Amino acid sequence: MTPISAALATDELSAFGGIVAFNRPLDADTAAALAKQFVEVVAAPDFAPEVEQALRARKNLRVVRMAPADLATDSPWDVRLLGPWGLLQRDAGHAAPEWRTVTKRAPSAAELEGLGFAWTVVAHARANAIVLARGTRLVGLGSGQTSRVDAVDLALGKARRAGHDPKGAVLASDAFFPFADNVEHAAAAGITAVVQPGGSMRDAEVIAACDAHAVAMMFTDRRVFEH
Repeated sequence: MTPISAALATDELSAFGGIVAFNRPLDADTAAALAKQFVEVVAAPDFAPEVEQALRARKNLRVVRMAPADLATDSPWDVRLLGPWGLLQRDAGHAAPEWRTVTKRAPSAAELEGLGFAWTVVAHARANAIVLARGTRLVGLGSGQTSRVDAVDLALGKARRAGHDPKGAVLASDAFFPFADNVEHAAAAGITAVVQPGGSMRDAEVIAACDAHAVAMMFTDRRVFEH
C-alpha cells in the first residue's frame, strides 16, 4: 500500500473535497492517485512539470506551490479573532519536557512509534481531539467535540466505519482526561497504549483504570489543546 492510499484509507468517506498539502515535492504516482479523488486544492513545495500540468487540467482544482519556509514566522504570538474580541496566545518557546510512563506497563517499541505519530497528528486537530494510530497510519480521528469521551467514541466509530479494527491501536489526546471513562471506552475497544498531557485532578483514577486493563500510558506534561 502506497502512502497516499494508506492516508485515503483512513476515512474514505471524509476524503472528499478539501485541501491536500505535502511537505515534499509531489511525484507522478501520488498525483495520479490524487487525480482519482475530488480535491479542491493541492499544495506542495514543488511539482514535476508534467504533474503540475496534469493537475491544472483538472476543473476547479487549484494548485499551490508552497514550501514550509513560506509559512515560517519569527513571531511567538497567535491571534484568534471573534467579532470585536481577540484571543492572544504566546508560545512558551521552551523545549517540551520528556514523556514519562505513569502506568505499571511501559509502551512497547511499536506502541511508542504509534504514540509519537498520533501525538503529532492530534496536535493539529481541533479540541476536544482524539487520534487513533497503528504505526504511522491514522485509523481514527475524533475532533471538535464538546466532551473528551465523545471524541473517544467518535474516533472509535469512524475507525470501524472505515473498516479498521481499533484492537491493538494506540491513542493520543490533545488535553488531559478529566475522567476514567475515556480509558474504559478505549480499553473496551482494544486500545493498548495512550499518550496525554496529564494534569487532571483525577489523574490517579485514570492511571488506575489503565493499570486495570494493562493499558500503557505516558504523560507529555505539555498540552497542545487548540482553543
